[in-house]
Order: sequence, then structure tokens, then C-alpha cells
Amino acid sequence: MAVKLPIYMDNAATTRTDPRVVEAMLPYFTEKFGNSASRNHKFGWEGEDAVDRAREQAAALIGASPKEIVWTSGSTESNNLAIKGAARMYAKAPEGQTGRGHIITAAHEHKAVLDPCKRLQNEGFEVTFLQPPADGVITRQMVAEAMRDDTILVSIMWTNNEIGTINEVPEIGALCHERGVIFHTDATQWVGKMPTDVEKDHIDLMSWSGHKMYGPKGVGALYVRRRNPRVRLEAIQDGGGHERGMRSGTLNVTGIVGLGKACELALQEMDTDHERLLNLRRKLERELSSRLEVTQVNGHLERRVPHILNISFGFVEGESLLMGIKDIACSSGSACTSASLEPSYVLKSLGVGDELAHSSLRLSLGRWSTEEEIDYAIEGIVKAVNHLRTMSPLWDLHKEGIDVSKIEWQTH
Repeated sequence: MAVKLPIYMDNAATTRTDPRVVEAMLPYFTEKFGNSASRNHKFGWEGEDAVDRAREQAAALIGASPKEIVWTSGSTESNNLAIKGAARMYAKAPEGQTGRGHIITAAHEHKAVLDPCKRLQNEGFEVTFLQPPADGVITRQMVAEAMRDDTILVSIMWTNNEIGTINEVPEIGALCHERGVIFHTDATQWVGKMPTDVEKDHIDLMSWSGHKMYGPKGVGALYVRRRNPRVRLEAIQDGGGHERGMRSGTLNVTGIVGLGKACELALQEMDTDHERLLNLRRKLERELSSRLEVTQVNGHLERRVPHILNISFGFVEGESLLMGIKDIACSSGSACTSASLEPSYVLKSLGVGDELAHSSLRLSLGRWSTEEEIDYAIEGIVKAVNHLRTMSPLWDLHKEGIDVSKIEWQTH
């Protein structure tokens, strides 16, 4: 079967909206357009019913009560509401004084967690940024060693968005409950792809987003535990008291319908998707590693979600590699900043050197990835890496058995 180009291998950035999701959303653009807060006519009732149904679909996916689902615009907002809302609600001392409370997170979290934590530092909270080990996995023991008497909140992502490693979230959640600490997890790359039960997994707050699981962009959810313990949040957006006072604003009924349908489909198809994507990722990883020398899979080799592979190629410049595989949509290990091209802070936090971090690719698969696309990507990447290495003097030195890392370069 011919492969339609370009092929998409950046599903960790966003997924294509499932046509079944689009179909469920369509009536709510034109026919059933009512504001779900308008409770005195049929149009509003239709909107409210649709939102309630979507709450049930979302709750069923994660083992929660529909009343524990708060709608947001996506994981960034969910993370901000969870982290800032919980920290300010459970602060130990009045604003402006030292000792407002202690927060634990990790250095390789998404910016949507790191930046709110840094904001709270400016408000007088103390934050510990756990340094991940080389395999990228944050453990219960690491969190336990960082805990203090004034720890009020722990925020550890379930799955890292760049390397796909799985942290010890249920174990960390159990530890937090033992210590009376609120536990939040950014589950953006987890929910809809892996089994989730917020009760068994000891989750208090959990963020996820529609567009990472074949739903629409601009809509997400936050799970907020109601019992054992009941978690309260200080709102970060006021104006109408929507969503039990935690998130004011007219609800995006159309998007919420789409997210609800995406949750329903994920629950039905999770096992099939998981097995298929795992087999595809393993083939991709196995072929690239065996056919190319000096490659490194970043993060834990086994403790990973099935759809993400982050792999570095020695003696290759990452941006040149991306240009060499322009028919394969994926991400590099570099992030453009205002003044320079910096290596990924996630890879750097694992101890990956600048050269390898710059030469990494994140290849992330999805519901429509095919074996033919995997085969095409393997051939394209192998060809591009080999071509770029023929132009590298450092590769020639390496082939001669010289350790280029020990060369002392003269500067004038």
C-alpha cells in the first residue's frame, strides 16, 4: 500500500480529531446551540444535558464521579487551577509572610506545571524541583525524601511528554494520602491511552486535554476529588461561579461534547490501541537502533507509554536531520528560544549531553499510524542519518576509533 505523504508522527503534540467525535459535535454548532447555563428554555436544557452526559463519559474513563469533573480549556489551564488553586487554599501562613507552604514537583515536568510553581515561589511558597535520574522515572522514595512537615502539595506528571517515561504515580499518591498532602498529576499523555482509576491510584487532582486523545483543541478537564479527602481549590478565574465556583465562564458545550465522546471511544478501544501502538513503537525502536550505530533511546527502556519514542543519533545535528526527513512530521530535541536554539531541558535534566540532546527525535504514534508509515519512517531516518554523517569530520574520527569527547580543541 502506498504511503500518503507527509506522514504524521507528532501525536504527542496533538492528535487528529476522530471523525466520530466531529460527528457528535456538529449538532451543537447550529441546531443545539444553547448556553448550558440558560435554564429557562429548551435550548439551554439541551446544552446542559449534553454537558452532563459528557461529564459521565469523562468520569467513566477515570473511575470518578461526574460531579468531580471540572471543564477547562485544556491541560495548561487545568494544571494552573490545580496547582495555584490548591497551594493558595492550603497555604500555611498569610500572604506576604515566609513559610506559606512547601510544594514538590520535578525538573522535567511540562512548562504548564513548572511555570505555575515558579509563580508560587514569588508568592512565598517554597518549591522543591526533584532532579530525575538518567532513566527519567520519579519514584515514591524520591518524593518521600523531599517531604517536609510543611509540604502541602505534590505535583508529578504521570507520563513525561517528551520521553514517555511513567512515574510511580499510584505509589506517590498513596504516600501523599498517608502524609495528608494533596497530590496532583498532569496526565495529559496518559488519560485515554492507559487504564486509570483515580481511587485505586490515589489521585486528588488530575489534568488532561481533549486534543491529546483524538478530541478537539481548546477543551480539557480537571478531576477534583470530593471525598477522602475532599479537595478544595481557590478559583483563579472569577465571573459567574460556573463549575462549582472553581472555573467561571460560559462552557464550551461543543468542545465538551467532543471531549466526552473522545473519552467514551478511548474506554472502548484502549486495549486494542495499546497493543497495536506498542508493537509499532517497538519495531521503530528496534530497527533504528540495530541499523544505526551510536543511537540512544532516552528514558527508561520498558517503563514507558506505548506511543512515544525519544531517540538520539550521535554525530548528527538535529535541525539538519529534521530537514532531511521533511516528509515525516515529528519533534526534535531542541526548542527555539528568543535568541538561540537550546537543547531540550527534559533531556538535559536526565544528564543527556548537548550534542545528543540536539540530535534527538521524538516520534509519537497514534490511532491512524500504520505499519507502512513505520517502514517509511525507518528508511527515511536511516538514510538521512547516514547521509549527514558522511559530511561530519567528527564521525570520521569516531570511525577511526578516536574518542572525540576527549579531544582538546584549540581556540584562537
